[in-house]
Amino acid sequence: MAVNWTPALAVGVAEIDRQHQELFRRIDNLLTAMSQGKGKEEVGNILKFLEDYVVVHFTAEEKLMQSHNYPAFNEHLAQHQAFIQDFAKLKEQFNREGPSTMVVLAVQRRVVDWLREHISQRDKAIGEFLQKGK
Repeated sequence: MAVNWTPALAVGVAEIDRQHQELFRRIDNLLTAMSQGKGKEEVGNILKFLEDYVVVHFTAEEKLMQSHNYPAFNEHLAQHQAFIQDFAKLKEQFNREGPSTMVVLAVQRRVVDWLREHISQRDKAIGEFLQKGK
């Protein structure tokens, strides 16, 4: 079940695109580890990395939006905060159940699908806004 970043997800901001690529690579590693029945510790380490990296990535996006007075900043920030809360719930589910099929499906649905949707709609809007400002 490979999860790959594609050029169609590019937002046109090099730093953000690199971070998105890294997120997809790490999520793919997570799903691969879970589907191969890797140990709970290994999967837990990948989840911890993702938890930290998402915060780093969201912080970079938020600084970029603030520095350019992005008009939809508050809505975008609210989406980031909701994702972080949802990810914390997913991690709690993993801690209870381990790398079960249900957790793998939850990662697919709640993380991968959310990121694709968020990038293709919300993050691309940031890129378009920044391009207009040039």
